[in-house]
Amino acid sequence: MVHISDGVLPLPTLAAGWAVTAALLVLTLRKLRAEDIPKLSVMTAAFFVASLIHFPVGPTSVHLIFNGLVGVILGTLSYPAIFIGLVLQAILFGHGGITVIGVNALDMGVPALVIGVLFSRWVKNSLSVERAAALGAVLGGIAVTLAVALTAFMLYTAGKELVGVIAALVLFHIPVIVVEAAVTGVVVGFLLRVKPEVLGVKVVEVGA
Repeated sequence: MVHISDGVLPLPTLAAGWAVTAALLVLTLRKLRAEDIPKLSVMTAAFFVASLIHFPVGPTSVHLIFNGLVGVILGTLSYPAIFIGLVLQAILFGHGGITVIGVNALDMGVPALVIGVLFSRWVKNSLSVERAAALGAVLGGIAVTLAVALTAFMLYTAGKELVGVIAALVLFHIPVIVVEAAVTGVVVGFLLRVKPEVLGVKVVEVGA
């Protein structure tokens, strides 16, 4: 439901979304290195597939996003990963639309960037696996919360008649926030145990 469809938002909102997305793509892709491409590809695929996993909530259904997990693993490269995923989702499955890709990328990509920065800064002094996993869980939930908030704001720019839709958006994504927090925490904990270099952090044993 965080994929806004074509024909909903006013032109100024669409233009602003594309302007911000274009600027962030230029800034983030400047940091792309050849060795980053495999990880970028894997996380783009994970984000793409997540949208296909729907589960019912009340009279509708919602799907996973994993923008928090993408942010934790990719950092600044999370924005182009999400942008590419959204382009593929729009073209192949009609999720959202073409004109709103800029806005949808902003809604999901900016929280991923924020989470990536926070995770990197908060674990730089070495955390235990358990604490880092708990941090990942919290940030995974925050990422979805921010995405929902940004989507709600974008919808509000289309007019107050969408207030009911916005309320449903927020309500129905509460389970998604919980699920993604749990999944992100588990994945972060797993990676720190088997391949911590993927997250670019150093961990210590509890009590060390």
